[in-house]
Amino acid sequence: MSPLDEWVAREARPISLRQLMVFGRSLTESRLISSANYVRTELPARVAHRLRDMQQLPYVVVTNPHIKEVYDLYYSALDQFRKVKEIKTLEDNDKLCEIISQNLKGHLPVIPKLAMGILECGGLMDPQELDKFMNTILRSRISRRVIAEQHLSLTETFSSPSFSPGAKLSESDFIGEVFIRCSASDVIQRCAKAVTALARSTNGPNVAIPEIKILGHHDASFPYILGHIEYIVGELLRNSVQAVIERSQKQSSPSTGSDPPPPPPPIEVTICEAQEHVIFRISDRGGGIPRAELPYMWSFSKGPNSQHQLQNLGQVPRMAATMQELHIQDELGRADLKTPTVYQTSLSSLSSRPPNLRLGMGLPLSRVYAEYWAGSLHLHSLEGYGVDVFLQISRLGNKNEQLVTRASMDSI
Repeated sequence: MSPLDEWVAREARPISLRQLMVFGRSLTESRLISSANYVRTELPARVAHRLRDMQQLPYVVVTNPHIKEVYDLYYSALDQFRKVKEIKTLEDNDKLCEIISQNLKGHLPVIPKLAMGILECGGLMDPQELDKFMNTILRSRISRRVIAEQHLSLTETFSSPSFSPGAKLSESDFIGEVFIRCSASDVIQRCAKAVTALARSTNGPNVAIPEIKILGHHDASFPYILGHIEYIVGELLRNSVQAVIERSQKQSSPSTGSDPPPPPPPIEVTICEAQEHVIFRISDRGGGIPRAELPYMWSFSKGPNSQHQLQNLGQVPRMAATMQELHIQDELGRADLKTPTVYQTSLSSLSSRPPNLRLGMGLPLSRVYAEYWAGSLHLHSLEGYGVDVFLQISRLGNKNEQLVTRASMDSI
């Protein structure tokens, strides 16, 4: 049996946000060692399933230079992690953390490389199968980064001079990468501020920016990974703000008098806190989405602008899929919270993505993030008027990560 076959034979072991919190709340040396061994065996198993998925792609697809580069990165990671022996000491754990950090940084090209490969292979394989493959591999990528970054954060916490085992955590604290009490309104405010700055950078300092109003249950909170929710909300607000700006500019006629043009219509974000879920509704009056484009809204592999997207992706060598990539680090993340430095090193982007560069993957990638923790993302468009987007996430953090635990294309 080959090393790949050996690891593909192992099932992934899904986790929930609540499990991450409970495990990390009472952090001891033995628990940290236990976490290290979970990561040591879980990462290669999850990578192996995705390698097998790629092996089952048509030859002309898997030999695409972009997809082959991802395959080589994954195989190298599998080879590294499978050789790591059982973690028994803190020194062993430090060596493991070095390998984890190197792979997190080394795999930043994965998203743009996959996206370019999928777009280039659009006519070589059924588009639905390509999208299924892309969704599976991206969801698996998120899962690996979650458990890797969680362990790095726990290690940093344990190694901190101020760490005291058993100390009670405040509601503003993180347990590893999990923010215990993520405020829905705070997330929206931070993302709105960042997106507004981004819109001015893209459209010029004199552009009229729509107001972003927050309605509903302002006190709603939930446990979540801050980088995930900020990416989703940031992308949704970014789409709405840009749509409203462009529609307002088209509708404004040349001024014939001294009266200034009316302000653009506001974007309304309604927060609904139910017993088990928190729902965000983002409503804009940006003119809606043309009916001809609706079938492609959630697709990575096809659409009328695929060639333009391919050119833009070529300008993004690395991508962590966080809002921090857009040169707005001061607005997002843990600036006002207790900040483990691992967040800055592993989640903040190493790329320099221009703020006006549209990649065409914000919506489908946001849905992957939302569904990862058993949430959902739906869009309703009224062409000629605007769009309502509904984001639902678990309020309790008790839903397991949604994985394809075994290689989805295994041959019988």
